[in-house]
Amino acid sequence: MEKQFNTRSMIFTLYGDYIRHYGNVIWIGSLIRLLKEFGHNEQSVRAAISRMSKQGWVQSEKRGNKSYYSLTERGKKRMEEASKRIYKLESPSWDGDWRMLVYTIPEEKRHLRDELRKELVWSGFGLLSNSCWITPNPLEEQVQNLIEKYNIAPYVSFFRATYEGLQTNKSLVEKCWDLDNINEKYSQFIQEYSQKYILDKNKLEKGDMSDGNCFVECALLVHEYRKFLFVDPSLPQELLPEKWLGDSAATLFNDYYHMLAKPAKRFFEAVFEQGVPIEK
Repeated sequence: MEKQFNTRSMIFTLYGDYIRHYGNVIWIGSLIRLLKEFGHNEQSVRAAISRMSKQGWVQSEKRGNKSYYSLTERGKKRMEEASKRIYKLESPSWDGDWRMLVYTIPEEKRHLRDELRKELVWSGFGLLSNSCWITPNPLEEQVQNLIEKYNIAPYVSFFRATYEGLQTNKSLVEKCWDLDNINEKYSQFIQEYSQKYILDKNKLEKGDMSDGNCFVECALLVHEYRKFLFVDPSLPQELLPEKWLGDSAATLFNDYYHMLAKPAKRFFEAVFEQGVPIEK
């Protein structure tokens, strides 16, 4: 199969959807075999896992002459948070409060700003004004983790507040997030994957999809849907536009995923347990 996604991203997907449920550790040989299904060669897998290790997402250990990789605590937290958001079926309800994060990071630590900005966007914060980020979601724990991770407690103020105007909460949302653009992305996802879902359903019913095919299609589905974590702030129902497509996309994703999950899991387990190449 032609390589469609970068190796590091695919490894994250496999850890999130499979490896963390199997003791959180995998032999590099099994990982190379699994990634081969997506067109990634051994060299690219070793380079990607090495980079992830340096970034603090995974850690390695030797058992005899074999190398094994597991998620670090930081990696586990990220996967758990991502999983909760990926497999939710509908938007959360709102307690009516906003969370506001304001920081003034000194010039000598300016490299932290970009890192912090990426983390805040991923968590679902929106930029209201320079260095002032807001979210309607209860992300107190995530904020505390970020402050500890980057050691920035002296430079951060965190508030829980109500919006007193002079406009509406929805107008505040429009300032911070481009929901029309996100909705368009959901529309494209629904259009493409509703067709693929019907095709694969027919193939499965006829016995025309191997476990290996299901594993690839399932991982690519998760991989594609996971991109919404970087753009959709998971706003509460009360703050979403009337024709919001996020919940419809979530239903399609879950139906499609559960249709492929069992045979995909069989294929993963065969490679994971044997640690040797198997035929599709």
